[in-house]
Amino acid sequence: MSYPPPRYSGPAGALSATFRPADAPPDLVIGSRTTVGHLATGATTDGAFGLYRWDMAATPPADTTPRGHYHRTFAESFFILDGTVSLLTGDRWIDAGPGDYLYVPPGGIHAFANNSGLAASMLVLFTPGAPREPYFRELAEIVASGRRLTEQEWTTLYARHDQYEAPV
Repeated sequence: MSYPPPRYSGPAGALSATFRPADAPPDLVIGSRTTVGHLATGATTDGAFGLYRWDMAATPPADTTPRGHYHRTFAESFFILDGTVSLLTGDRWIDAGPGDYLYVPPGGIHAFANNSGLAASMLVLFTPGAPREPYFRELAEIVASGRRLTEQEWTTLYARHDQYEAPV
């Protein structure tokens, strides 16, 4: 394996770093239990990656577990910061804790949920930097409005955002 082609060819280094303080407000609130911080989006990294912090409040475990899904154009990684997050690793669910990491290549079936009843936080990394913010905003709007989507509406929404439900 070798280094990729150069992406910068200036004569000297550039003053181009960005900083996001730990106390920055969340960029998105999904319902009453999840906040999302857009640490780095595909737009801000010139498509290299997207990095998001998911903070999930302490709530009773859900009655249902999310179905697995996959993406065709990007890989997704999860790094647990605090608490316990249930991760679908293709064909089985595992309870992941602080320091645990999951990499899912394009096409890999996965899902996540906070089923612990306690607060949990994780970092989610997309490579390359897919434009996930519109998808997250749509989910937040659906939750906030209480709107119920039909199966076809979900399929259409998912297809717009490179998300495909895994066979049951």
